[in-house]
Amino acid sequence: MSKFAPVIWPKVTLFGDSITQFSFQANGWGAEIANKLARKCDVVNRGLSGYNSRWARIVLPRLISSQSSADDNIAAVTVFFGANDCALEDKNPQQHVPVSEYLENLKAISRHLSSVGVSSDKVIFITPPPLHEAAWEKECILKGCPLNRLNSTAGQYAQACVLAAAQCGSDVLDLWTLMQKDGQDFSVYLSDGLHLSDKGNQFVAQHLWDLLESRVVHLPVILPYWGDIDASSPETSLLCNS
Repeated sequence: MSKFAPVIWPKVTLFGDSITQFSFQANGWGAEIANKLARKCDVVNRGLSGYNSRWARIVLPRLISSQSSADDNIAAVTVFFGANDCALEDKNPQQHVPVSEYLENLKAISRHLSSVGVSSDKVIFITPPPLHEAAWEKECILKGCPLNRLNSTAGQYAQACVLAAAQCGSDVLDLWTLMQKDGQDFSVYLSDGLHLSDKGNQFVAQHLWDLLESRVVHLPVILPYWGDIDASSPETSLLCNS
C-alpha cells in the first residue's frame, strides 16, 4: 500500500431540477462555478430534470449520506427546486406540489443535510426564477397542452423558499425577485419562458458566486503550482502530504 495520503478534493454539490441538470451545458451557470473552482473543488451536478421537491426529498438520502458527505468533504450544497412544484394542479397534477408542502420539503432537505454533517451555513437555497407566461404558453401549445404555470404562482413558491431558508438558517438566492427588480424585462434571462438563457445562466452564476465565494475562499489550490515543483526531484514536491 502507498504510504502517501490520497488527494481529497472538496465538493460543491448542485441539487435541483432541470435548471440545475442543464447548468453544465456550454455557458451554463454550473459550468461557470466549476471553472472558478478548478483545482480547489469538484462541482458535482445532481440536477434531476422534471423533479419537484417531494421527489427530491425522497431521493436525497441516496445522493448524500453520512458516509458520502464525510468522504467527499462537502463545502457547500445548492438546493434549487420550485419551478416544477409551482405547476398548476389542474393543468399538471403530476409535478404540482402545494406551496405549504413545498416549504416543508425544503426544510426536510435541510434537516437531512444537517443530519449527515452538512450544516445549514453550507446550504444555499435558490428560488424558482420568474416565468414568462407568453413564451412558456407557446412551449405548452407545441406539446399539446394549455399554459400550466403562472408567474404570480412562481412568486408564491419563491416567497416560501425565502421563508424556508430563513427558518433553516441558510442563505437564499431569490431569483424571482432579483430578475424582476425595478421592472426590468426578465424575459432576456429565459430561453423558453421557464429555463435559463445564456444571459440567465450568467446572472445566476454571478449572484450565486457572491454567496458561494465566502464558503470556498479559504480552500487552497490542490497540488503545487508547476513553478514550485523541484524539477530535479519532483517526488519531493508532488508526494508530500500537505
